Amino acid sequence: MSVATKAVVLSSLRYGDSSLIVRAYTRAAGLQSYLLKGILKQQKGRMRSAMFQPLTQLEVVSGPIRPGKLGYLKEARVNIPYVTLHTDVRKSTIALFLSEVLTGCIREEEANPGLYSYLEHTLQWLDNHGNTANFHIRFLLGLTRYLGFYPDCETTGAAYFDLQEGAFCAAQPLNPVISGRPLEHFRAFLGINFDAIDQVKMTQAERRELLRLLVVYYELHVHGFKKPRSLDVLDEVFS
Repeated sequence: MSVATKAVVLSSLRYGDSSLIVRAYTRAAGLQSYLLKGILKQQKGRMRSAMFQPLTQLEVVSGPIRPGKLGYLKEARVNIPYVTLHTDVRKSTIALFLSEVLTGCIREEEANPGLYSYLEHTLQWLDNHGNTANFHIRFLLGLTRYLGFYPDCETTGAAYFDLQEGAFCAAQPLNPVISGRPLEHFRAFLGINFDAIDQVKMTQAERRELLRLLVVYYELHVHGFKKPRSLDVLDEVFS
């Protein structure tokens, strides 16, 4: 039975001379992988390899879903065309970084409409706005709500944030922490929406340090999560 759904592309891997294996997060069935045979040499038809760039939002019709197996696409079209996300070097670098993060975090082959809606709307925000230097930090914090480790904000005035426990604390624990100036910025991001991210003023060094700590937070809470390789590229582009 065919399955029609919205999908966000997470990654594309070349397979053989002319094919791609595409991983996508779908609204209907969570994480899915598809084999697109011959698409790199395809001259006609509606599907093109350019449609499968990181974080592209599609509408797809696939064959039957078989858990743990590669699927195939019968149809695909761009659902929400981006204006700047893949042409602006800063935004495309953010997209590459976030696609790595999402690939490392999302493994469930089941629907999560809340997570899909978060991806759909935040990526549109990124495409439509210009002040994006802090976007990935606010995105990572928001994503933790759907991954199950959003910070406990009951005592945000405490001097430390325990990355292992995911909570603020008054005394410094043995676990890795956020403290000092990075903690001030961390608190600021917890209290704002995306429209206010440019109000958090940071130097590039401060942004780099907070992002490093957030990656540690993910490493502690997502089994098997590894520091994205694109992190260094992101730092260089925003320096």
